[in-house]
Parts: sequence; structure tokens; C-alpha cells
Amino acid sequence: MIVGVPSEIKTEEYRVAITPVGVRELTAHGHKVLIQSGAGLGSSIDDDAYASVGADIVPQAEDVFAGADMVLKVKEPQPNEIAMLRRGQVLFTYLHLAAYPAEAKGLVESGATAIAYETVQLPSGALPLLAPMSEIAGRMASQAGAHHLERPAGGRGLLIGGVAGVKPARVVVLGAGFAGRNAASVAAGMGAEVLVLDLNVDKLRHIDEAFHGHIITISSSIHAIDELLPTADLIIGAVLVAGARAPVVVSEEQIKTMKPGSVVVDISIDQGGCIETARETTHSDPIYIEHDVVHYAVGNIPGAVPNTSTYALTNATLPYTVALADGLGTAIDRYPELVPGFNVVNGSVTNKAVAAFLESEFVAPLDALGRS
Repeated sequence: MIVGVPSEIKTEEYRVAITPVGVRELTAHGHKVLIQSGAGLGSSIDDDAYASVGADIVPQAEDVFAGADMVLKVKEPQPNEIAMLRRGQVLFTYLHLAAYPAEAKGLVESGATAIAYETVQLPSGALPLLAPMSEIAGRMASQAGAHHLERPAGGRGLLIGGVAGVKPARVVVLGAGFAGRNAASVAAGMGAEVLVLDLNVDKLRHIDEAFHGHIITISSSIHAIDELLPTADLIIGAVLVAGARAPVVVSEEQIKTMKPGSVVVDISIDQGGCIETARETTHSDPIYIEHDVVHYAVGNIPGAVPNTSTYALTNATLPYTVALADGLGTAIDRYPELVPGFNVVNGSVTNKAVAAFLESEFVAPLDALGRS
């Protein structure tokens, strides 16, 4: 199979979908790899590093899309990239289709087979290809929140960990999944008072045991959020429903109760956001003020640390990438967790959560692939 990797073109996206290690693995399996010239520069990987392990460097994205049987990306395809996809071609990337319905429609019309990293799901419910970016986004959310609590950055002028005789900032994390746990861990490490809310008591119990009670866990409810928001200095939204739009758990009216200069970080914004007042921002223009509250809602948080993110992502995706290059049937047999990753197949929507949000007919992925 010919595997193609274009440069990412989403605003301020510096990651790339594969490292030289991944290229070496694919070529060892007999596959050909096309890399767009300069695709890895944002992640500090030059063309020579790819060429030295067998990749063919091509000048334009059009060369990648025209020549590849499978296209690897990091972020959801942009409209001009969707226009280059064709029936029978495989796209393997983060899709977040519930947050980007226009892109979803374009993928359906393209006839390509689109597999989403974020909906590849193990029987345990774990999301192995979302986990590394959730880990990074969670950790960076606390960093970003701490920075924007500083007065020159728009916030109340708080040091997140406080100092002797002065209490630390209160950080409320909504969601105890992978992103939320990592956000809570870093905030606690900075010395903040940290509270984590979730509906799943088992997840809360895990945090309680792991941090020996140093992070406060609370069963999530509207009442709990009502009580906590007026006291919080930093809110981190980390709510996820795999494949679906993130549920809104904080209303605009609740945001109005927060202290002036407090900060909101919505990690869930790439799935539509879990805070009603959040709208997607960029790394160069990351915040806005609404109701005197600083909002940080960058849609590709890990893109700010692309070297770390690219290697972490390839570590997770590479076994699946090799298997898919060996053949879709082989990949499904080897990794059954890929099945829920199929979001669009030959013009059909094949993920239940995505189909429900888009109000499209759902076709079982194995049926669409002719393997039922």
C-alpha cells in the first residue's frame, strides 16, 4: 500500500502524523510512504530524516492525496483536503465529526473510508489513540490556566499555588477521564486546591486512591456546579462522550456567577465544548473575555508542543497504521477495536454517535465493509 502524509494546514497546527520510526516500520512491511516536503518541520523533523528511512518526499499535498491509498493526518481534514479524497481511499486521523458537521458531510460525499483516532475503542471503553493527546491536553490545560490567572494575561492576578500565608487558587476540573486526571494532577503539583467532578464514582475513587485524598472528588450534579463555580478561580472542562458532541455541563448563567478575572479552559472544544460560553480559539489568539471571565478554548492544544505530541501520537497509532496498510480485513482481525473507529465508509455513516448527532442513517461498519 502507498501511505501518504501531508503537511497539516489547520491554523497553527505543527504536528505531523508520523515520525521516521513509523516510516521505517511501514517500509519494512513492504509499503511505500509519501511525505509532503516540510511536513515534519513544525515537529523538528526534517525531510532528510524521513528520506533516510525510505520515504519519498513529494512537493505538494496534491501529490500525496493523488498517490496515496491511505492518507495519515493529525487533525480533521479541511475543505480543500476533503475535495482531494476519492472513493476507496482510506483516511486515518482525528475527525471529531460531531463538532464539524460540514466536514462530515464532505467525507460522506467523497466516498472515502474515514477512520477516527478518537473512536477506536477497546472493550474496556478505553480510547487508546485519544489517550496520548488527552494526556498532553490535560497537562497543558493547567499550565494555560495558571498563566492566564496572571494579571498581564487577563486573569485575577493569582499564583496558582499561592505562597506561605496566602491560599492557593481553587481549580475545579469537570470530568475524571484521561484529560481531567492529567489536568488535576498537574494543577495539584503546582500547589493548587483541586476538586474533580464526574458522574462515574469509580473514576473518582481511582483519583482519590492515586492522590491519597490530596485531590477532592465530588459526584457531579447541577447543584454541585452551582455551588463551586462562584468559588473557583480556574475551571477546566474535560467532558467526553466518544464520537459524540460533548454535553454542555456549564451554562452561561453559571459562568456569570464566577469571580471577575477567573479563568475557564475548555479542553472539550474540539468536540463542540462542554461550557456554553466557549468558542474555539487559536494558539496566537487563545483567549477572550465574556462576563468578565477569561476563556481559553484552543481547539488543538497539543499542537503547541508538536515534538512531544507527534512522537506520543505515533507511538500509539503505529501498530494500527501498519495493520491498516496490510489490509482493512487484516487490521480488523488483528485489532477489533478499530471497528468503532470507522466513522464513514463508502458514503455511509458508520459510527452510531456520529450518525445520531448528524441525524444520518447509521450503517454498521462491518456491513458497510462487506464483512458482516
